[in-house]
Amino acid sequence: MRYIAATESRMDDGARLNQFLLVDRFPDLQRQEAYEQLQHGEVYIEELDTQDDHHAIHVPSGLIHHWAGVIFIPKATLSETNAVLQDYANEAVIYNPEIRRARLIEQNGNDSKIFLQFYNKSIVTVVLNAYFDVTETPIGSTRILSKSHSTRIVEVENPGTPDEHERTDGVDHGYMWRLCSYWRIEEKDGGTYVESESITLTRTVPALLAWLINPWTKSIPRDVLFHTLTDTRNAVQKTGH
Repeated sequence: MRYIAATESRMDDGARLNQFLLVDRFPDLQRQEAYEQLQHGEVYIEELDTQDDHHAIHVPSGLIHHWAGVIFIPKATLSETNAVLQDYANEAVIYNPEIRRARLIEQNGNDSKIFLQFYNKSIVTVVLNAYFDVTETPIGSTRILSKSHSTRIVEVENPGTPDEHERTDGVDHGYMWRLCSYWRIEEKDGGTYVESESITLTRTVPALLAWLINPWTKSIPRDVLFHTLTDTRNAVQKTGH
């Protein structure tokens, strides 16, 4: 997918410029203010839009939802924070109700395959089974980058019943076709910064329903990201800090 390739290229450029976190690309004064706000417990969230040579990247019949956010966890170490992010067995507890089930399928060094079951109830109730390839890359002794790419996403029918099963008819509602997530954690300033960036591909909203649906397509990813970050902070702080 061209949008993913362009986004990851931007990430690589940022790393070379020592812009590891989202707020590192700000001008000096704005960057200083952002760090101060993070250290006072605020959550920074921004909707992003990757372009290719200053041109929008369109996906036929699809919508791209691209968000990123940062939090600060005082007194937390890099290893403590990363341990929570890798605690797949407890993700359904940490990130309830957005994640109903989670498990590590296999792990080989820094490469893993994981399963997550997502739950969202807004206009309709949506339950999705998603499978991911995850690669974690330590950067020096104070930074870790984790990349997660979905390999399969399928709707779940009759969730929570004895007849719960994945759809096999090849037809779905297009709630989520693809999901790529990126976690960046950095230990400094007496704690650890955690950044989560997600790119979701969904079906295009019909024009006649856009006035109703579009506000949800903005609010849902932002709300989920906010809760994901704050739930992560709470889980890390419960480890003893």
